[in-house]
Amino acid sequence: MDRRAAVAALLQDRGDTLVVTGLGSPSYDVHALGDHPGNYYLWGAMGSAALVGLGLARARPDARVLVITGDGEQLMGLGGLATIAVAAPAHLTIAVIDNGHFGETGMQTSHTGFGIALDRVAAACGFAVAGVATDMAGVAAIRAGLSAPGPRLHVIKVRAENLPRSLPPRDAVFIKNRFRQHLGLATA
Repeated sequence: MDRRAAVAALLQDRGDTLVVTGLGSPSYDVHALGDHPGNYYLWGAMGSAALVGLGLARARPDARVLVITGDGEQLMGLGGLATIAVAAPAHLTIAVIDNGHFGETGMQTSHTGFGIALDRVAAACGFAVAGVATDMAGVAAIRAGLSAPGPRLHVIKVRAENLPRSLPPRDAVFIKNRFRQHLGLATA
């Protein structure tokens, strides 16, 4: 499956969903659809996207939170899945864009490329929903379930390819302040 088409389908009619992106290609994919003040792009926080999503979901229990990250980034934050399952935020969805490779460091085969199944790890931790999407109908089902009880983790299988980068803002203070403004919070 084409990764950008999958991310576009996932974010179609996103409404007020807050989006946290993992380092690298997931940030490029989300940004390629158009920058949005409800996007929180992570730079230099490898392995942290799901846990940032957890913090946001706990701080904003009124909002849907969608983490879009990659297989390599989620593998670095594997222990966070247990913490998320124990915290059990009802409105958190993690979408792992899985190409089976470490795209930011030269396309070496990742652990998922060797058979590690992140959906099964999440299920074993106690996620309410854990599954794999291999086609656009599966992505549409993920989007349709964003308001279902969670936490939820979905692996979206995509082709391994290096697409042109669409670079979101890299200024962390700007990203933080813009996101805070979007949430109606004071900036400093």
